[in-house]
Amino acid sequence: MKWRRTWAVTRKEFIHIFRDPRSLGMGILMPVIMLILFGYALTLDVDRVPLVIWDQNRSPASRELVSSFLGSRYFSLEGFLESYQEVEEAIDNRRALASLIILPDFSATLASGGKADLQMIVDGSDSNTATIALGYAEGIILGFNQDIALKEIGRKGGRPLTAPIDFRPRVWFNADLESRNYIIPGLIAVIMMVIAALLTSLTVAREWEQGTMEQLISTPVKAPELILGKLFPYFCIGMFDVLSAVLMGEFLFHIPLRGQVVLIFAQAAIFLVGTLSLGLLMSIITKSQLLASQVAMVATFLPAFLLSGFAYPIRSMPEVLQGISYIIPARYFITLLKGIYLKGVGPRILFLEGVFLVIFSLLMFALAIKKFKKKLV
Repeated sequence: MKWRRTWAVTRKEFIHIFRDPRSLGMGILMPVIMLILFGYALTLDVDRVPLVIWDQNRSPASRELVSSFLGSRYFSLEGFLESYQEVEEAIDNRRALASLIILPDFSATLASGGKADLQMIVDGSDSNTATIALGYAEGIILGFNQDIALKEIGRKGGRPLTAPIDFRPRVWFNADLESRNYIIPGLIAVIMMVIAALLTSLTVAREWEQGTMEQLISTPVKAPELILGKLFPYFCIGMFDVLSAVLMGEFLFHIPLRGQVVLIFAQAAIFLVGTLSLGLLMSIITKSQLLASQVAMVATFLPAFLLSGFAYPIRSMPEVLQGISYIIPARYFITLLKGIYLKGVGPRILFLEGVFLVIFSLLMFALAIKKFKKKLV
């Protein structure tokens, strides 16, 4: 293999990229746009749940309970209602996701030492949000019950209660439990896999469609030289995209970066070689830009988004899908990025994931070289 011939192919590809604004825009602007859109639009945090209240009691006790809900950042009051029909209309029209109904005997039951009934109606069409909202409501009611119990003990002159267990939870790595802190690192992996494969999926197929492949075949350029020459320009674009994503995570989304920046770029370089080679392999096999781009989108976006642990926990998937997820390279890159970003761990902890990425990259690169034949077939 001669580097002079490799550089000639690389230079040719660079010239084509700069002459084609679409390729340059897809390679540089598209990842930035996707990161901004997904970064702001995609969130798993549930707060400001729209709530309507039907207070049939209208007593100091019921108003105190209502203030407990309104004082929480998890609920947003959308209005007070007067009937079940209004409650049903508010939930049907999605003006409210939950409704708190306080019965007429609420304060009297509390004053007599009994158990007052409360009704919480939640829109279950969004089961995840409904489950979380119910958890918030149960926490508020639990705190309200404790306040009533303490006031009752103080009124009777009894000894203050002491909890037998002092439970002090502490969250590591993402203390505020903000979903953005782990969504952005995962987004970097998903976006880079899709964009990298799409970029190179058009290269060899374009040569066939434009009739320039015959000229390349007639030259002494060998398959490894051609593959390397085709990869290098897009590798540079991909590393620039990684730099942009890291800077956006730091200054735009304020994602904590506890690990080594050098480690991020090292693992991203390995990952890019594999995904770029995967796109080249599709381009070599299909020999059609349209078909290659479609195959690249299906083979990268769906697995990276659904089976990598980015959108859904892998442990909650069926065992068959859990097994399939082991062949998805984005799974290992997402684990690496989250470990570096949030935990600040190094190669000793992330060694196995790094090995899998190296194997994936070498395998894709070798397959791309093997599949490329200097024949007009």
